[in-house]
Amino acid sequence: MSGEILGLVLLGALLIGIFAGFPIAFTLIVLSVVFGYIGMGETVFYLMVFQTIGLMKEETLAAVPLFIFMGHVLEQSGLMERLFKSFQLILAPVRGSLYLGVLLTATLFATATGIIGASVTVMGMMAAPAMIKAGYDTKLSAGTIAAGGTLGILIPPSVMLVVMGPIVGVSIIKLFAAALMPGLLLACLYIGYTMIRSNLDPTLGPPLPRDQWAKSFGEIVREFLSGIVPMATIMFAALGSIIFGLATPTEAAAMGASGALLLMIFYGRFSLRAIRDACLNTLETSSLVLFLAVASNIYGAVFTRLGTSTMIADAMLSLDLPVTAMLIVLMAVIFLLGWPLEWPAIIFIFLPIFLPVVEALKVDLLWFSTLVAVNLQTAFLSPPVAMAAYYLKAVSPKWELSSIYRGMVDFMILQMIGLAIVFLFPPIALWLPTVLFGK
Repeated sequence: MSGEILGLVLLGALLIGIFAGFPIAFTLIVLSVVFGYIGMGETVFYLMVFQTIGLMKEETLAAVPLFIFMGHVLEQSGLMERLFKSFQLILAPVRGSLYLGVLLTATLFATATGIIGASVTVMGMMAAPAMIKAGYDTKLSAGTIAAGGTLGILIPPSVMLVVMGPIVGVSIIKLFAAALMPGLLLACLYIGYTMIRSNLDPTLGPPLPRDQWAKSFGEIVREFLSGIVPMATIMFAALGSIIFGLATPTEAAAMGASGALLLMIFYGRFSLRAIRDACLNTLETSSLVLFLAVASNIYGAVFTRLGTSTMIADAMLSLDLPVTAMLIVLMAVIFLLGWPLEWPAIIFIFLPIFLPVVEALKVDLLWFSTLVAVNLQTAFLSPPVAMAAYYLKAVSPKWELSSIYRGMVDFMILQMIGLAIVFLFPPIALWLPTVLFGK
């Protein structure tokens, strides 16, 4: 059996293992060793060592645990609750005010952390009871919370973007700048959709009762200063310092984590238990992502060494499709992969397979990476995996899972519209990096 065909069998075995429910990282390593030994003998063991050491030397990956830690500390500090209460008080007279408050809170919180589970969970705990009490529509409420919570995977500083940069070979700083505008575009689409529906049908999102309005202008100012201003400070420390070239992603992540700790102390939420929980959650999430990175790096090296990557790239290029059509095919494949798989598996395993095709088409890798990032956000809103639905169901047991899914579908369609806009108008992604860093 030729190396190329052996690589196809390796790919098929991986898919079978994933769908059978085996842990992805261990499946990757076992298959890499078995098929690598068959195809290249003892060389596979040297390949594993060099790939692991090479990944360990990637300094930017140190930002992953720091950003994750920052997110968990901010969650423990109660910042999201303060943000939401501030917007709830300020926007109380507006139709659909809770929808707007959820989305504004989620957008601002996404600029400080890229942790999806924490965002959806905390937002569900805060907003769902208020929405139920105010008589808001269940489907639209669930969709708003789930979609808003997933913005953190796209709006920088995102763990997904930190991981994607080295794999695609683009600057993480430029990738942050490129993803910012599409992320804000999606947030605007969500806000526009909920506001239009609330104004067309006031029963979906009525204004809050009078007893929940601010009693004075001073109360609004006080809530603004205590809830929104600290968030803006953290946002500049974590994101602004990166985009404006004041710090590297790793340095900015350290600054953001330090700022989150100070904020926790300022809000009176500091405790050894909270720090321990944040550290343990950081260790768990970081281990998952980075161990999967090592495993997939080994798998990719074996897969490429067998020649299958080149064969697949040549086969796709031989179709002689126009560049636009080929990109549409790749986006469709990534979108479909997002239904059963989560973003780490797609980025670590499948993105390197598609990369030679994209490079042969001479497509801007920064723009392509942004398209992939927007596309992968749909994975959190795509049944049956759709982790956001399970996070929300866990903290809002009164809502049926079917209603949550139905509400998420509308926002998944909005995401596809956003993806189409970024696809048709590349300057949306490329304008800010060009302004900040030149061509």
